[in-house]
Amino acid sequence: MRNLMNFLFKSIIIVLASLFLFSCGGGPFAKLPGGKASTPEGGIERARKNIEEGKGISLKNIGNRKTTYEFSTSNPLWRASFDVIDFMPLVTVDYSGGMIITDWYTDANTANESLKFTIRFLSNEIRADSLKIIVHKKTCKKGENCIIQKISSPKLEQTIRSDIIKKAAQLKIQDKDKKKKN
Repeated sequence: MRNLMNFLFKSIIIVLASLFLFSCGGGPFAKLPGGKASTPEGGIERARKNIEEGKGISLKNIGNRKTTYEFSTSNPLWRASFDVIDFMPLVTVDYSGGMIITDWYTDANTANESLKFTIRFLSNEIRADSLKIIVHKKTCKKGENCIIQKISSPKLEQTIRSDIIKKAAQLKIQDKDKKKKN
């Protein structure tokens, strides 16, 4: 009885292994006459042939999309912003969210007034409409009763924006020069 069980067990293993090896048309007989020699070897070619024969699904150009994500060190607009506001302490820097928020900055000449900048990046392109700059002003009377208000001074915002754009253009030119040298 035990020999019969061993024989059945081994037979089942051999049958399952054979089914596994030969079920997909592979195995040692695939390249012999009658085998599937017309099947391309590369994965992309097989997928393309299957789609042409209607044996699969196509995801159209989903795999061919190109990302516009850049690292912060390769984005001249981002680097220029830091160069322009390098004198201010930073609170939040979020490259993936496209935002820089500074801490309150007080100049030695204006002890009762502080400024805070928020710079939002709307695009990676070096253009004036790629940046949204918000300036807040905090005015305190002898350290108490502070009033915080958003400054709607287009002149200050425009000065910061133009300084960033000029610096970004210079950095982009420098990057192109470095690539030409390499």
